[in-house]
Amino acid sequence: MKRFLPLPFYVKLACILISILLLGYLAKIGDTILIPMILGLLFSLLLIPLSNFLERRLRFPRTLAGILSVILFFGVLGYGLFLLASQLTLLKEDFPAFKQQIMDGVGNLQTWVSHQFGIQHKDQIDFINKTASKSVDSGTLFLGTALVSLSSLFILFVFTFLYTFFLLIYRGHIVKFLLFVNRVEDRPIVLDVVKQVQYVVKKYLIGLLIQMSLVSLLVFITLSIIGVKYSLLLALITGVFNVLPYVGIFSSMLIIAILTFATSSFTHVVLVMLALIIVHLIDSNFIVPKIVGSKVKVNSLFAMLSIIIGEMIWGISGMFLAIPILAIVKIVMDRIKELKPWGFLLGEEDSKDEVYKDLFGTLNPLEKKIIEENETKG
Repeated sequence: MKRFLPLPFYVKLACILISILLLGYLAKIGDTILIPMILGLLFSLLLIPLSNFLERRLRFPRTLAGILSVILFFGVLGYGLFLLASQLTLLKEDFPAFKQQIMDGVGNLQTWVSHQFGIQHKDQIDFINKTASKSVDSGTLFLGTALVSLSSLFILFVFTFLYTFFLLIYRGHIVKFLLFVNRVEDRPIVLDVVKQVQYVVKKYLIGLLIQMSLVSLLVFITLSIIGVKYSLLLALITGVFNVLPYVGIFSSMLIIAILTFATSSFTHVVLVMLALIIVHLIDSNFIVPKIVGSKVKVNSLFAMLSIIIGEMIWGISGMFLAIPILAIVKIVMDRIKELKPWGFLLGEEDSKDEVYKDLFGTLNPLEKKIIEENETKG
C-alpha cells in the first residue's frame, strides 16, 4: 500500500502557496509571542556553554546556572543600552546649536530654490507653515505611538528574558521530545540538526558581536581624527545598524550625516561619508567574510529577500531575526532528503558543499560536462 498519493504539480504548488500564506499570517498576528520566543531561543543557544561551565565545573544546579547566565547576559546587554541612551541624552545640551545650524541650512536652501526655480521665500514659508501645522495636529498621535512603542519594548525585554531562561533550563527536555516524535532511524539526523543549529547560531552571534565592536571602533577612530562631535555615539549607532546587511550602513550614514551637519560644517559631512564608505568596504571584504560569513553560508540574494520579508512581517525585529532564521532553515533543509535542493538554493555556490556533491553524483556525464563548462566560463 502506498503511503502517499501522487498529486499533480498544480495541486502541490497550490498547497505550498497556501501553506506559505497561512504561516505568514500566523507569524504576523503572533508577533507578540514569536519574536521574544525566537530571541530567547537564539540567546539560550548562545548561553549554553556558560551554563554548562557553571553546571559541570562549579557544580551549580541547572536552574541556578541558568538564572545566573541569563542575568549576566542581560546585565551586559542592559549596560550597552544604557551607554547608548546616556550618549543620546548629551544631544539635548546642543539642541539650540542644532536648531540654529538647521535654520541656517534651511535659509541657504530657500535662497538656492528661489534662484534656481523662481519660487519666492513667501511661498516657501507658506508651504512650510502648512506642513508644520499638520505635524502639530498629528503630534498627539505621534506621542501615543511613542508611548506604545516604549511599553512594547519593555514587554519584549521581559518576555525575552523569561523565554531565554526557560529554554536554557529545559534544553535537554526539548531535545528528548524531538527524538521521541521522530522515527528511530531519523534520530541521528535530529541530533545532527540540533548540534549544527547550536554551533552555527552561537558562532554567528559571537561573530556579530565582534563585527559590531570592530566597526564601532573603526568609526570612532575615524570620526575622532576628523574632529566630529559625539564620535562615540555615532560609532555605537553605526555598529548596531551595521548588523543589518546592506540596509544598516545606509541608515547609519543618513543619521550620521544629519547629526554631523547640525554640529559641524558641510566639509565634515563629506569627510564622514567618505570615511564610512571606507569602513564599509573594510567590513564587507575582510571582517564579514572572516568572522560572520564563514559561519552562515547563505547567499546574498536570499539574505536580502529574507530581510525584506522580515521587515514586512515583524518590522525592525524581523530584519534582525531574518538571517539567523534563514540559516536555521537551511541547516534543516540540508539534512532532509526531500528538501536538499532548496537548501542548496539558499546557500552559496560551492563545489565543496556536501549537497552539491550529492547532486553532482546523480548527474550523467553530459550534464556534468555542461555544469563544469559553465563554472569555468563563470
